Amino acid sequence: MSDNTIGDRTITSYAEAPTRTISAGGTTYAYREPGPRGGVPVVFFVHLAANLDNWDPRIVDPIARTRHVIAFDYKGVGASSGAVAGTVEEAAADAYTFVRALGFDTIDIFAFSLGGMVAQDLTLAHPELVRKLVLTGTGPRGGTGIDKVAGVTYKDILRATLTRSDPKEFLFFDRNAPGKRAGKEFVSRLKERTIDRDTEVPVSTLRTQLAAITKYGRSAPSDLSLITQPTLIANGDNDRMVPSILSEDLHRRIAGSELIIYPDSGHGGIFQFHEQFSSAAVDFLTD
Repeated sequence: MSDNTIGDRTITSYAEAPTRTISAGGTTYAYREPGPRGGVPVVFFVHLAANLDNWDPRIVDPIARTRHVIAFDYKGVGASSGAVAGTVEEAAADAYTFVRALGFDTIDIFAFSLGGMVAQDLTLAHPELVRKLVLTGTGPRGGTGIDKVAGVTYKDILRATLTRSDPKEFLFFDRNAPGKRAGKEFVSRLKERTIDRDTEVPVSTLRTQLAAITKYGRSAPSDLSLITQPTLIANGDNDRMVPSILSEDLHRRIAGSELIIYPDSGHGGIFQFHEQFSSAAVDFLTD
């Protein structure tokens, strides 16, 4: 386990956490790990076409104040080597390889969007590994509308290009006044890290991951009754990428799960309401 201090100070700021690498199964994985060492780590599973720089520090930092956080690039994404996973199941297997290479046999998971799909598959394949699960802006295998994500994504990328905006402003946030403001603030926060930025994600990775999501959406449903870990589910009430109703579906099918739906917000509801959500996530993840 690597050192995580500057002088006598533990690094709890995601913007300051150095990028590290570890090799396993023929792949070199890039990762960052703010927060104090010891105990069960919280592993962050990122969204579509995203690298290490796509995590909102207003979500990561409150958790990293008391917990060992690990964010990583999927195989073939950002600074991680290899070919991008062609299916969600493959991405879950890669994640398992990464976690075990770090030497952990128990983790908590924080997942957003595509990351939530990967996290579900990992939890079902290796239930002994996962202690607690946070699923945000995501849905179940075979969920209605998930196979439409590609169409929504390409349309919003075009809209963003025409307005010289970041596509996440359209994909993650409503186009009302609060949503537009939240989108710009979110994109600005992602730029707070000014050194050691990650490798840009090319369009080819986007296409491969969209194909994996489409296949996931058209697959037979998983038996989510097998997920018995404490689970927190959160979303906005107007998620156009992964329909909000699918968060309710997850809540019904994962026994004992908790559900938070934020009003007047979209796919990035947890980022628009980051103060409320980070507090809820910290409480949920506290031992």
